[in-house]
Amino acid sequence: MRLRLLVTVLVLMGLLAAGLGIPLGLADTRSAQQELFTDRLTDTIFFASIAQRPITEADASGLAAELARYQDVYGVQVAVLDRTQRLVASSEGDLDLDEDGHERVRLALANRRSEPYPYLLPWDERPVVLAEPVLVDGEVRGAAVTVSPTGALRAQELRVWSIVGGAFLLALVVGTLVALPVVRWILRPVRRLDEGTHRVAGAVLAGEPADPVADGSGPPELRRLTTSFDEMAETVIQTLSAQRAFVADASHQLRNPLTALRLRLSNLDGHVAGPAADDHVAAMEETERLSAVLDGLLALARAERVSVSETVDVDAAVDDRVDAWRPLAEHTGLTLRRSGSRGLVARAPAGGIETVLDALLDNAVKFTPAGGRIDVAVLGIDGTVEIGVRDTGPGIAADDLDRATDRFWRAPDQSNVEGSGLGLAIAARTTELAGGSLRLESPQDGGLRVVASLPTPEPAPDPPERTAQSRN
Repeated sequence: MRLRLLVTVLVLMGLLAAGLGIPLGLADTRSAQQELFTDRLTDTIFFASIAQRPITEADASGLAAELARYQDVYGVQVAVLDRTQRLVASSEGDLDLDEDGHERVRLALANRRSEPYPYLLPWDERPVVLAEPVLVDGEVRGAAVTVSPTGALRAQELRVWSIVGGAFLLALVVGTLVALPVVRWILRPVRRLDEGTHRVAGAVLAGEPADPVADGSGPPELRRLTTSFDEMAETVIQTLSAQRAFVADASHQLRNPLTALRLRLSNLDGHVAGPAADDHVAAMEETERLSAVLDGLLALARAERVSVSETVDVDAAVDDRVDAWRPLAEHTGLTLRRSGSRGLVARAPAGGIETVLDALLDNAVKFTPAGGRIDVAVLGIDGTVEIGVRDTGPGIAADDLDRATDRFWRAPDQSNVEGSGLGLAIAARTTELAGGSLRLESPQDGGLRVVASLPTPEPAPDPPERTAQSRN
């Protein structure tokens, strides 16, 4: 953005310099050419007046000497022609004219004066040819012609246009030197807003206050914008922190009365008969389900508060959770096995991989029928570590895969299965806090595959080379 703004300023400066410099250069060129034209026209008229007698008396010896002296002083060739365009006198040999020069001579013999030249550009080497009629008793008897070289005029034009070009470049340089601090001053709040956005994102994840963006610099409009951004960021962080605290506190506070309720219902076991017995069993099941929901909320609140990632040994975490879940899987008639690469490390919060695997394996064991298989595969792909859990259960419909990580979401055909609907949400949130992602796939041969993708640690920079120094 700074480059675009600087280019815009320089374009405006260039247009201003060109708008002032080009008319100035053109005016100077016109003035110099007009001065040359007027001076040569006056001299041509003078030579036309003194050529009257030589043309009528046919004695041009004195006129030729006068024309030669003029050329020696001013470097301008002068010639006098009669009405048949025969050379009467010349300052230097024959008169060599181009088509425009011959046309001006014909106009002079028709008793018409030469018109001013248009702009003579620096690369135009044509001489300035002026022709004036020689009148004797009002009759045109010949023409006086001057041929003026334009070398000096073109050199002057080059100097003028060089000065204009130099002034244009100087204006751009000065404009750049002036615009750079101004552009930095204008964009400083924008840069701080960009940096502040990333800081606020990290502060939201960590539940900590973010450093303010406003520092009192920049244009008034951007200063107000940075102040409003700080107010908005503070409000967002406080709101999210209050929400997390409410979820955690409410879940924790509800555990005590729920535990007391479960104890009271347990004490009634064996003392309730008849139709009330079924209600007693249903009440016990509801308390168990509510307890699972509270446990899930507490786990989700803990997951959202953890934002600091560290380097984790993937093998140790995966092997630990596979060994912990294998007895339960075998008890329900399932085969649980681990495959894939070894020796990998990833960036994740402490206990994050264990939390993700607990949620994924709990779902896999819960929804896979007896005789099924659960595969835990670990792969290193393009700077990430993918931990996939594949089961042979009923899977999830393709239209519901995007909703499966929503909190409390349950598949319509699995509403009677125990669970809180928070397992995948906790796994997704944990991977997001680590800078990774969670995706769900429906294999062609059935079942569900959930892949947690975690970033790998950045390689450590090479240590600087040390130069050996000898000591005397």
